[in-house]
Amino acid sequence: MDSIDLAFAGAAEQARLLRSGAVTAPALTELYLERIARLEPELRSYRVVMADEARRAAAQAQQRIDDGETAPLLGVPIAIKDDTDVAGQLTTYGSNAAGPAVTADAEVVTRLRAAGAIILGKTAVPEMMVWPFTESVSFGATRNPWDASRTPGGSSGGSGAAVAAGLAPFALGSDGAGSIRIPATWCGLYGIKPQRDRVPTAPMVDGWCGLATLGPLTRTVEDAALFLDVTGDTAMPRPKGGFLAATAHPPQRLRIALSFKAPPTITAHRDPEQRAAVRQAGDLLRELGHQVIEREIDYPTTAAYGHLLPRMYRGVYDAVQALPHPERLDTRTRGVARIGGLVSDARLAKILAGEERISARINAIFDDVDVVITPGTATGPSKVGAYRRLGAVTTMAMVSARVPFQAMFNVTGQPAAVLPWGLDRAGLPMSIQLVGRPYDEATLLSLSAEIEADRPWARRRPTIS
Repeated sequence: MDSIDLAFAGAAEQARLLRSGAVTAPALTELYLERIARLEPELRSYRVVMADEARRAAAQAQQRIDDGETAPLLGVPIAIKDDTDVAGQLTTYGSNAAGPAVTADAEVVTRLRAAGAIILGKTAVPEMMVWPFTESVSFGATRNPWDASRTPGGSSGGSGAAVAAGLAPFALGSDGAGSIRIPATWCGLYGIKPQRDRVPTAPMVDGWCGLATLGPLTRTVEDAALFLDVTGDTAMPRPKGGFLAATAHPPQRLRIALSFKAPPTITAHRDPEQRAAVRQAGDLLRELGHQVIEREIDYPTTAAYGHLLPRMYRGVYDAVQALPHPERLDTRTRGVARIGGLVSDARLAKILAGEERISARINAIFDDVDVVITPGTATGPSKVGAYRRLGAVTTMAMVSARVPFQAMFNVTGQPAAVLPWGLDRAGLPMSIQLVGRPYDEATLLSLSAEIEADRPWARRRPTIS
């Protein structure tokens, strides 16, 4: 296997190669550090690269491999989004308003290290993770490896760009309103937002008023399943044999609904290519033996402006209050926080009390089907700098029209995944989104693996790679 194929092999395959002795942990780590040094000046996917620490960890991992240890990710390098604590590093949230360096790992990082993973660095985010584009006054713009004039998406944009360009085999992301699924779509990756609380978020508690979850951006479905097996809460329902076992066999005949409408009051682009991808997926799934129908989700009229956005804005407000230097935030972020400050504790409590009712209405579609498929996004990624000098409300309205299909499933908390579905007319990746019943990541992973086997995407590589 040559060095480029190795860089793009994915975490599960690299773990197998490390165990067999076909590659060493120091050599694999150096491969990524060399690629980062060469490609990062253009991409800016990492906020910080932890080269010396990674080299020390790789040497230790190799000694453990030589001693016969077989931890699932032993010797595999990974990247961590810069909203998650890594001991000894700043967690900047895309801003110079944060600090100082933290003294302990977040729980998910602790679990990844326990599985043997080596941390290459922390990936770039937009300020306070607000936007589906990764640009900040403090750290500049992250660029899409498929087209450097475009954003990779956000807020896990640095993680998406790094994995797409072969600068990490997989990366940790977070998702409060689509922040894993949007960059996974626009970077040509697999991304899954797990069930709320599946992956521990400590020390973060109720991020964005309960909307936020942690999950992976990967090259393969197998890698995503491996991540969930390593990090997932074992007290929550999971498939027999773990999530990797769920990917090993195609699902039994499923009932699948194709849904095209965005939630009410959210203006959405109507790009025919994105909608065609969903219908093409329906055709494929019929060929694979599944029952496929078209049926729209019954979103409540008040779901977006009465429930989603107040929680999101209030979540940003709460996060800003915890910063040591909030005066350093850019004007647009302060605008979002000011709006969030208008959401009182009493109003927030009433909104949270209504979640069960809204979730029941949205999930009524699962009385008749097992999986719902929507477009991944409504259109392709924007140009870098497209929203510069615009205010908070104008920017939110404009970006929401590109990505209207994700955030409602943060409200309900159920799992949703995106998988690559070809390239659009501009040569940029598209995806379809698979939405499952609460706690049923297993069906999404099994169905995703079946589609991946029929339409493999992992060897598709971007221009900057």
